[in-house]
Amino acid sequence: MRDSLDGGAVRRWCAAGLAGLLQCEHEINQLNVYPVPDGDTGTNLVLTLTAAEQALQASDPLPDQAGQALRGMARGALLGARGNSGVIVAQLLRGLADSLATGPGTVRGRDLADALGEAAKASYAAVAEPVEGTILSVASAAARAAAGCDSDQLATVARAAAGAAATALARTPQQLPVLAAAGVVDAGGRGLVVLLDALVEVVAGTPPARPAPEPAAGPAGSRPPIPPHSHPPAAVLHQPGPAGYGHTYTYTYAYEVQFLLAAEDAAVARMRTVLGGLGDSLVVVGTGDGTWHVHVHVDDVGAAIEAGVVAGRPYQISVTRFEETTVPASGRGAVVVASGAGLLDLFGREGAVVVGDRPSTAEVLAAIRATRAGQVVVLPNDPDTQSVTAAAADEAATADVRVAVVPTRSPVQALAALAVRDPQRRFDDDVIAMAEAAGACRHAEVCRAARDALTVAGRCRAGDVLGLVEGEVHLIGDDLTVLSRQLLDRLLGGGGELVSLLVGADAPDRLGPALTAHLAATWPFVEVQLYYGGQPHYELLVGIE
Repeated sequence: MRDSLDGGAVRRWCAAGLAGLLQCEHEINQLNVYPVPDGDTGTNLVLTLTAAEQALQASDPLPDQAGQALRGMARGALLGARGNSGVIVAQLLRGLADSLATGPGTVRGRDLADALGEAAKASYAAVAEPVEGTILSVASAAARAAAGCDSDQLATVARAAAGAAATALARTPQQLPVLAAAGVVDAGGRGLVVLLDALVEVVAGTPPARPAPEPAAGPAGSRPPIPPHSHPPAAVLHQPGPAGYGHTYTYTYAYEVQFLLAAEDAAVARMRTVLGGLGDSLVVVGTGDGTWHVHVHVDDVGAAIEAGVVAGRPYQISVTRFEETTVPASGRGAVVVASGAGLLDLFGREGAVVVGDRPSTAEVLAAIRATRAGQVVVLPNDPDTQSVTAAAADEAATADVRVAVVPTRSPVQALAALAVRDPQRRFDDDVIAMAEAAGACRHAEVCRAARDALTVAGRCRAGDVLGLVEGEVHLIGDDLTVLSRQLLDRLLGGGGELVSLLVGADAPDRLGPALTAHLAATWPFVEVQLYYGGQPHYELLVGIE
């Protein structure tokens, strides 16, 4: 039994917590009952703790003090956080770290109790509209019990916190009617109980003997449990809670948007106000060094990402369409790799789960799982990403999910592939049809040269406008609009009936209208689709079918 907490104990806690979450991942996933869940909570928490452990192990040198180790654990969790519960767990870890980093080097029972109190406060502060009956309630109960011990015995405080958390978890259906209707406890709260039980195991030597959680008896007349794959109708719940907090929980929005953000505190405060007006489930958590993790449910994906752009530099953007991932009508899903507010919105409207450019295998795997489908098509949109998506597909196969990677090289090919999807076809036939549609779509790009270079079209200078066809430079010029017209003429000279234009984030407003006018005058029998893609690096993406 330990009488104090140090860096080594924190690392063992992280490893034990991750092991516990892996063991309970399926159980926690099954607790998702909302029509608009944050993906699979168990999987989200596993990925969040995996990132935390990787950050801890990468520390050089390994920190000796608990506060320093918790800082590394919290930062890793924040950067790898998935879903609402993952972001809140990251904030809880940061609250622990902030409290213990300024305290004594040796962490005893009262220090842990104080830190749990600060962590609970920080988690409430991170959520725009806190809701009782969730992980927040469980964290608050754990903190109150730890403080009530008034003990310097580390194991005594840890046991009290974990026990109170388990009791609070059983009460969550009484606080949140949708849980009572489904006959389950809160998924995020269950994950936190697993983590606190792991802490008890590390400091006391043995885990608490705890049966599988069951909801406490609800009020008379409460609705009976619904089948595990049914979902209550969309609604708005108004919950009373602690003074100072508004408790409105909605799950009527179509998309979950998450991104990391590099921004100043004042800009983030303004962004929170904007995002709060766009949707709900808003959680904004910072590392303390200008990096923030943003999570929100919205209908307008572009406006949410634009709020991040105004505040600073958003990156690792992911968008999940809830309607498709929660109750897939065909048992099939799609994952698309893309960046840019317009592209995220376009692919989201096609029912795809979107991950940002150059994702890791873990990020693609999380997106595959987020589809909640047994058959998934992945569209990488970049040759360099194909090996990553293939590795994620192999990993998903171990969970009996069939994944096919259609080797798209551009977002315009992904749009062509998604346009021919047919859930009535056999999966293999559908994949073939999508691959054929993507292959039949010739793709081209317009961008500016980043450096001097010798290309197949001649020498270019940094800042020159380049026209690329199938990845090779075909045109070099100094006027964006003129070169774009020339590129379209060259492509259509080889035939084509449909032209898709995706205008990038750095393109001037006049580019799209100028090109559609040129096509109408020069190629009057060609159908033109103009979209604002908002993609970085490329002022224009072109697809010819």
